[in-house]
Amino acid sequence: IAILAAVVIVALNPARQFAQARNTQRWSNVNTILNAVTQRMVDKRGIWTLDATCLDALPAVATAIGNTAGPNVDLDPCIVPTYVSTMVMDPSTGTAADTGYTIVQNANGRITIAAPGAELAETISVTR
Repeated sequence: IAILAAVVIVALNPARQFAQARNTQRWSNVNTILNAVTQRMVDKRGIWTLDATCLDALPAVATAIGNTAGPNVDLDPCIVPTYVSTMVMDPSTGTAADTGYTIVQNANGRITIAAPGAELAETISVTR
């Protein structure tokens, strides 16, 4: 009876199961970006250093991560391939131009990566 009940529950709400799976992927991606940014800062002695390949500073307000000019922050040349093999993207809406994630560095130097496209009214955000 328990197996039959489990099958019925999954069959009745597969959309929720898929949304939970996408949110799990978002949690993983947010942590991947934050770990890569943190590791780069460790290698640069604790600061986000701009150089010939990494041209964008970390923003003081939440800004989209993507490789288009304008309002997005392009982290790709800063962390790929040294700290992450490829730039991660939101499983539903992410593209190279807009990954679907945001980054902000507050006045105390803490960095927050968030996934504003999270489903099921879940807040996905990690600060370090």
